[in-house]
Amino acid sequence: MDRQSTLEQLEELLPLAAQWAADQERRVLCEGVRLSEIELADAKAIGVRNPERVRLLRIETIPVPVHPMLRAAAASINFLTAAPRGLALDNGIFVRADCWRDRALIAHELVHTAQYQRLGGVVPFLRTYILQCATVGYPNAPLELEAVATAARVCSA
Repeated sequence: MDRQSTLEQLEELLPLAAQWAADQERRVLCEGVRLSEIELADAKAIGVRNPERVRLLRIETIPVPVHPMLRAAAASINFLTAAPRGLALDNGIFVRADCWRDRALIAHELVHTAQYQRLGGVVPFLRTYILQCATVGYPNAPLELEAVATAARVCSA
């Protein structure tokens, strides 16, 4: 699947992606741990609402969708293909074990949590994020650039 196909199938993929994200978030919320005091302070500085609800789950590798269409779409926009270090799914954040408690990484993922909240939840966030990644590419997606810049600002304060 190429970027154009991903764009054309976005509305068809969205419910599958939202269900996958909800399932993964549920896992993190059940198995994960609370933010540390520093991470809570960072979350508040970033603008995360109710940061005490956020959980982190330490895992060896970030999970990828098993559904063939979702997996192909993710690959087409270079999402989840380069061994990501973390992944925010609303209030649940996966953190790769070798990056556990990396402040800059967690701040970056907390920006995505704030974006989920600001955009109105999983479906609006995924629609925006996938559209941005498919049109301008993952590294140039405005939501990704915001996460990079905001995490850098918070961690340097």
